[in-house]
Amino acid sequence: MSYATLGWVVVGAAAVVALVCAVRVRPPAWWWVRVGLVAAVLVVLTAVFDSVMIAADLFRYDEASLSGLRIIDAPVEDFAWPVAAALLLPATWELLGHRRPPRAPAEGDEP
Repeated sequence: MSYATLGWVVVGAAAVVALVCAVRVRPPAWWWVRVGLVAAVLVVLTAVFDSVMIAADLFRYDEASLSGLRIIDAPVEDFAWPVAAALLLPATWELLGHRRPPRAPAEGDEP
């Protein structure tokens, strides 16, 4: 399986969860803007830091499994993971209903 195929599968699964979130929770437009901004920041960070790590020869890819397209030194297949994370994590949070651990009572709170 190529890196691109695996990336499409993961981004597709994240997109399905985001679509379920859009239908069930109906988050406001600003929520989607924030998700888009987070995705953009993660893509920029991926381009920069993957390129630095590749230039430092910290890891290598099987070139036969890559498309050959790169942004700086980072293969485009690497950008599937930040996009999937930017879609999947906030959508899952919304679907779970913002579950938070119960807070400890502060001094002076009524029992």
